[in-house]
Amino acid sequence: MLVDTHCHLDFPDFAEDLDEVVGRARRAGVSRMLTISTHVTRFDRVLAVAERHEGVYCTVGIHPHEAGKEPPVDKERLIALSRHPKVVGFGETGLDYFYEHSPREDQQRSFRVHIAAAREAGLPLIIHTRDADEDIIRILREEMARGRFRGLVHCFSSGPELAAVALDLGLLISVSGIATFNKAGPLRDTIKAVPLDHLLVETDAPFLAPVPQRGRRNEPAFVVHTAAKVAEIKGISTEALAQATTANVLKLFGKIDASGASQ
Repeated sequence: MLVDTHCHLDFPDFAEDLDEVVGRARRAGVSRMLTISTHVTRFDRVLAVAERHEGVYCTVGIHPHEAGKEPPVDKERLIALSRHPKVVGFGETGLDYFYEHSPREDQQRSFRVHIAAAREAGLPLIIHTRDADEDIIRILREEMARGRFRGLVHCFSSGPELAAVALDLGLLISVSGIATFNKAGPLRDTIKAVPLDHLLVETDAPFLAPVPQRGRRNEPAFVVHTAAKVAEIKGISTEALAQATTANVLKLFGKIDASGASQ
């Protein structure tokens, strides 16, 4: 069994056929899916998807794109929302300096609030980073020195420096369909060096469909293609990769029901 650790099932892309999408994922061997929050103001939609579908869990948080647009939240608000049994983590949060849809100061403030919530609640953090490695590394080091927290760098597309820092801080690396793209050789080299017990796989659906589905709407069932590529990179069987990444998920996300997930 596999776990898609990052998808957005509340997005309009899935409004017409969500039941079929979840069904296809299960038939493909994807036993659990994490649908990730991007707006606290729309959190009720994310939670509704998780409540409706067995094996689907969610997070609560504000995407860095929305950090300057959403009403500011404090750690207490995030922690209160995280108490629902289907909420397994915080985010996605982090920094995105590629688009800069929100001011950098707002992104950094929001990122630190999410870290504080993760630290206090003991739930993992889903970290988004793009063209912001220097500040991500600085903030992660500063905040980890104030008190440890757990989490992952999602849709990893950076280089070996960020990977090394993340691993040194105890964070996991989540691999998306980008790893299957023809021009992703440097990324595959970085993934090869990541220990198996620190790897996860995801889709980031509806975005970034992996080869051979590239160009289509991505969906959780397609995580099997990313998993196959990661297994190839690591020189192991797809079954071994699935077993390892699922074990990593269950260790990191303690609120996920483990029954049947590794069968």
